[in-house]
Amino acid sequence: MSVLWGGDELDLDAYFARIGYEGDRRPTAAVLRAVQRAHVTAIPWENLDMVLARPVDLALEPLQAKLVRGGRGGTCSEHTTLFAAALDRLGFSFTGMQGRVRLGSTEIRPSSHNVLRVVADDRVWLCDVGFGSSPLEPVELADGAESTQDAWRYRLSSDAGEWVLHSWRDGRWLDVHAFTETRRYPIDFAVTNHYMATHPRSLFHGRVMAQQMAANSLTVLENTRLTTHRPGEERVDVELGVDEVVGALADVFGVVLDEVDAKVVREVLSAHFNV
Repeated sequence: MSVLWGGDELDLDAYFARIGYEGDRRPTAAVLRAVQRAHVTAIPWENLDMVLARPVDLALEPLQAKLVRGGRGGTCSEHTTLFAAALDRLGFSFTGMQGRVRLGSTEIRPSSHNVLRVVADDRVWLCDVGFGSSPLEPVELADGAESTQDAWRYRLSSDAGEWVLHSWRDGRWLDVHAFTETRRYPIDFAVTNHYMATHPRSLFHGRVMAQQMAANSLTVLENTRLTTHRPGEERVDVELGVDEVVGALADVFGVVLDEVDAKVVREVLSAHFNV
């Protein structure tokens, strides 16, 4: 374990209970796949602390209190930091990396997405647990590598030192994000976290957002719109009332807010839609 990633601070038993993992604890590729799948399908992506104007703390104890013991989800920086601590505790060799979200856009966005480069069974893997629509399992970090994961397909390509993760969507490969193998550290994640939580041009600014991946579906909440994506099928959009959003957070994403926080979320949505 390293002091850098905080594996010694992680309650591994509690983390595994949170994600429903009961398997082997050796640093193998099979364990890496199983733990990433359990993490991605158990802990939702959500930005509610940003909506509640609450600091997003990447220290391990607050992270565990929120994502592990508190039943909440988190943003990219929170997910990746917690997952890194788990890999550290399990004895994996890994480094942090960062990239730029594309989602089919040619706009140059800030380097704001955190991922991990992990070595297991003498192969190198991309582990991306904090995107919301993250791959269920690692993707081998090799040019042209493809991975079919239940209903989802992913591919990695490399060009002039930059890697691009692609996802098969609507009959074509969509550029999800691009990253380099330049080593990044927890302090770099903290800078990214601060920008995404506070900058007025952040993609998360002023929006209530949550996402949950499953083997055959991706469910997305953006303000009052609840969307279900299933590969090969038309997406299903449901427009919720402001008062229904808090219930959807609990029922669909497992994020239960107390009355004080629920009231703030309703107020933010009402102000956004001038209700």
